[in-house]
Amino acid sequence: MRSSLSGPLLLVDKGYAPQYDYALQLMRELPYGKWREYDPEDTIRFYSLRLHEAGMVKASPEQIISRGSDWRFLNELKQELKA
Repeated sequence: MRSSLSGPLLLVDKGYAPQYDYALQLMRELPYGKWREYDPEDTIRFYSLRLHEAGMVKASPEQIISRGSDWRFLNELKQELKA
């Protein structure tokens, strides 16, 4: 079994966090189970709209979602986790 403190040490060792204190605070405040509450389609729509507004992508958010997303697997996984 791994210690809860091994995560922050790994973040510092790999160079993702400058100090152990910051990495520890991140690990304590990170809402790990929150991903189940978020809608991935809304997330893609939000970020693709920002990229479209900035001129970084030409496709609209609806085009990006229709071309590049298949929610069947995620929907099945959510159903299994509810059971």
